Amino acid sequence: MTKELWLRAAVGTERSLATWARTVSTRMRGRERDAGAGFVEYAGLMILIAGIYTLIDQLGLDGKISEAIGNAVNDVIGA
Repeated sequence: MTKELWLRAAVGTERSLATWARTVSTRMRGRERDAGAGFVEYAGLMILIAGIYTLIDQLGLDGKISEAIGNAVNDVIGA
């Protein structure tokens, strides 16, 4: 009985390790394909920020935003 129990435990452990090894190797192989995504995402973020900045500038909201931030700071510090 104990020999059978040890055998089952060993087989279960071996299967778990094999599954883990396959999962890790699959994930490691996929890392090379994602190498250029950082630059593309960074460029997209920069374009988005530039668009927001241009929109704020064209609508003349920069003074209103500065005033609102100043008022909020003054409310917090009690000035």
